[in-house]
Amino acid sequence: MYDRFTTERLIDLWLAEDIGSCDLTVQVMIEPSETGAFRMNAREPMVVAGLEVAAAVFRRYEPALSLELAAADGDRVEAGATLLLVSGPARGILTAERTALNIVQRLSGIATETARYIDVIKGTSARLIDTRKTTPGLRMLEKHAVTCGGGLNHRLGLDGGVMIKDNHIAICGGVMAAVARARRSLPVLTKIEVECDSLDQVRQAVEAEADVIMLDNMPVATMREAVALIAGRAKVEASGGIRFDTIRAIAETGVDYISTSKITQSAPAVDIGLDEA
Repeated sequence: MYDRFTTERLIDLWLAEDIGSCDLTVQVMIEPSETGAFRMNAREPMVVAGLEVAAAVFRRYEPALSLELAAADGDRVEAGATLLLVSGPARGILTAERTALNIVQRLSGIATETARYIDVIKGTSARLIDTRKTTPGLRMLEKHAVTCGGGLNHRLGLDGGVMIKDNHIAICGGVMAAVARARRSLPVLTKIEVECDSLDQVRQAVEAEADVIMLDNMPVATMREAVALIAGRAKVEASGGIRFDTIRAIAETGVDYISTSKITQSAPAVDIGLDEA
């Protein structure tokens, strides 16, 4: 889910960036009275995300436009599918077109890549989750796109939970001490996750009663040992160096979650066009 109020503020920034002082081409070529009708079409198979955001871009720039969604976020569509129809004042359509396409191409690319990873781990108990490695300013929408592709969100921000990483452990003097410090002031419904890069740290995290234990950059065989050692006393997350060609073997170790930045940082934008209806 995403917040519409926050999205409207982002849309103003996007449009201001693209338009500048005016859309010169439209101003010198298109009469204010001219109208048009266009279809937003998928030019390759994809999982859709950001359609309502794209529609909001058009509405924000030209409230007189008529818009109809022909698909919904989370839909899997084939090449040639119509996603959105827009009609009305031609100036508004042509000026807002690129901004609307940019966001839906980016978000649908993330949703599509997420679904590709999820398809590979089907049949296991592992769930795919995202990271905080997102485009600055677009985290809320990129994480929405992950859910459209079937993934889960990790922390939305630093305030979303306690994640004790290697540098926190180093400063506190060990896993046990770090967890104890966190628990002293922790809100009662907030979970503690500990990043572990060795089986010894896993043992300490179990003893400290961490809620989630992250296995960071561990070989698959070591992950299996860690899952057996934890034995259900905490949720287990695999992270670090996750690739499309390795994720299935990692999922089969018995971990609960697999987190990867590949689905946001490395997802290619999909091909979507706006063509005359």
